[in-house]
Amino acid sequence: MSISNAKAQWEGGLKDGQGSMAPAHAPSIPFSLATRFEGKSGSNPEEMIGAALAGCFSMALAAGLGQAGLSPRSVHTEAKVHLEKDGPGFKIAKIELETTADVPGTDAAKFAGSRTRRRKIVPYRRRSRDDDHAERQAGLARGMAG
Repeated sequence: MSISNAKAQWEGGLKDGQGSMAPAHAPSIPFSLATRFEGKSGSNPEEMIGAALAGCFSMALAAGLGQAGLSPRSVHTEAKVHLEKDGPGFKIAKIELETTADVPGTDAAKFAGSRTRRRKIVPYRRRSRDDDHAERQAGLARGMAG
């Protein structure tokens, strides 16, 4: 199986410093204390986690739909990563995924069946024994009419 790589670097102190994160094959993304905790425009590590999980979930749903004999036009997933104070540090308390799929020729029951198959192929879900932090909501944008 493949190994994916990413890197991060931080320069300076916590309050006056800045960092960058980069997947091995994508541009570097800057971040700072202000972009992570103070609402300043920019990215943060939790956005990267959310993007990775949303991408994996969308691909897995497309695979599940394919196994059910359906061909999605598109699968769009948005992630909300909830970071909370935990003692002296922080923790990801919850990740909400909201997915909309445009799947011609399906109905709600067939779509729900493909979501069940998807649960078996999402690698992040397999990795985590404590799945209480992830909430998923999937909807059908277009079905029979498409």
